Amino acid sequence: MIRVFIAMSRDGFIAGPDDDLSWLPDGHAGEDYGYEAFMAAVGGLLMGRRTHDVVAGFGIDWPYGDRPVLVATHRPLDADEPTVRAVSGTPAELVAEARAVAGDRDVYVDGGLMIQQVLGAGLLDEMIVTVIPVDLGEGVPLLAGDEQWGLLTLAERRTFPSGVEQRWYRRPA
Repeated sequence: MIRVFIAMSRDGFIAGPDDDLSWLPDGHAGEDYGYEAFMAAVGGLLMGRRTHDVVAGFGIDWPYGDRPVLVATHRPLDADEPTVRAVSGTPAELVAEARAVAGDRDVYVDGGLMIQQVLGAGLLDEMIVTVIPVDLGEGVPLLAGDEQWGLLTLAERRTFPSGVEQRWYRRPA
């Protein structure tokens, strides 16, 4: 499956201005909202250059372990991780390449623009959105308008005691 697991503010942003992520809950607070289970099924990742650069700049251990990570970019990639590789092409070509490196496991698509492109090409199977109860007002949007949300069907919803809501969107059958 081609899947997304991402946090979003109540007003639709996945990052604040200047890629600010300080509004996200502390991942060490005891609740991972299903992230570990999601990652257990992932065989490879496809992300945009901006997302790669933000994650690489966290100053932490590479969060994707030894999974292959394809970074869509037209510029040379200065990656310290041996599993990271630059790729380019259409969304369909990128997804095909990601499927090849993932083997029989899921492909995790990450980054606003990459998600928008894969969804727009009709290639996204499932998107798990963890809605954090905060409004950012501006920043990096998850999707490019209502028409993109219309490409998905809300299949499931769960609310946590913290006020965080998780939504499972799927491609219509």
